[in-house]
Amino acid sequence: MKRLLEKVFAREHLTRQEAQQMAEKMFEGEMTDSQIAAFLTALKCKGETAEEMAGIAETIQGKAVKITCDAHNVMDNCGTGGDQSGSFNISTTAAFVLAAGGVTVAKHGNRSISSKSGSADIFECLGLDLSLLPAKLSTLLNEVGLAFLFAPHMHPKMNYVMKVRKELGTPTILNLIGPLTNPVTLESQLMGTYRRDLLEETAKTLGGLGRKRAIVVNGSGGMDEASLAGTTHFALLENSTISMHEIRPEEFGFTRLPLSAIRGGTAEQNTEILLSILKNQVSPYLDTVLLNAGLGFFSNGKVSTVKEGISLAKECVSSGAAFDKLQQLIRMQKEVA
Repeated sequence: MKRLLEKVFAREHLTRQEAQQMAEKMFEGEMTDSQIAAFLTALKCKGETAEEMAGIAETIQGKAVKITCDAHNVMDNCGTGGDQSGSFNISTTAAFVLAAGGVTVAKHGNRSISSKSGSADIFECLGLDLSLLPAKLSTLLNEVGLAFLFAPHMHPKMNYVMKVRKELGTPTILNLIGPLTNPVTLESQLMGTYRRDLLEETAKTLGGLGRKRAIVVNGSGGMDEASLAGTTHFALLENSTISMHEIRPEEFGFTRLPLSAIRGGTAEQNTEILLSILKNQVSPYLDTVLLNAGLGFFSNGKVSTVKEGISLAKECVSSGAAFDKLQQLIRMQKEVA
């Protein structure tokens, strides 16, 4: 371990295997808080690589609670958070639209860290139980096509690093790889990141973790979502090849608006926004979800273009299918509970 720490201190990149070795020690309680803090800080200062992200993410996945799913091409649309945009819960809302469009979504997430409301806070406000056992989560995935996987329950070994993460008070590689550690085997993924400089590296990491198709997105203003505020950049992983793309809201008939137009609030306020969207109430919130759900359908391979994805998203909301999916999830959870 000392040798690998010195290597990172010298701004040298770790191999995937070396990153796994360090992660193994971190998540088995074999490193002190000082060593963990030094390691995470040195990685951030050096710059994280695809090999390092994949090695640590793979180790976390290996220690996660096991959730099985019979569906084909399961996806997640979780973002890193940490963009400081103060937006409402975009990916959480979009998950219901994606599920309504026939995509099985294993929605991996946590409580609020850098905002007033995290995905877990929203699901809780909707009356959903965050502590369902793995078998019941599997039932929801198989029967409803959507389940929320509460990260602290999925990754109990993360307790070894929680104190350090809180004390550091800054995003580290563990924030960047949070969306990579879904305990369900995913074939596709839409992942938002606040780090535009790591779009390609993150896409490489997803490929290294077995994703057949994925999009890593960074919106205008550094959002970890596609944005109406300007140009959204994304890396597309397809057939083991990565390509870089840009899209603008005007291309799809949306009005360009500042980030303040989609400002969120408390969990209760954001839940009201979510419900208004699923009820097809016209607003910048709705347009933002349609754009992100469209990207989600495209990243899943359900459609062949982003434009087709947005059209499908509009249909899922306007028909009431997205709102019905929420009701189905609530009903089914009561049954399994």
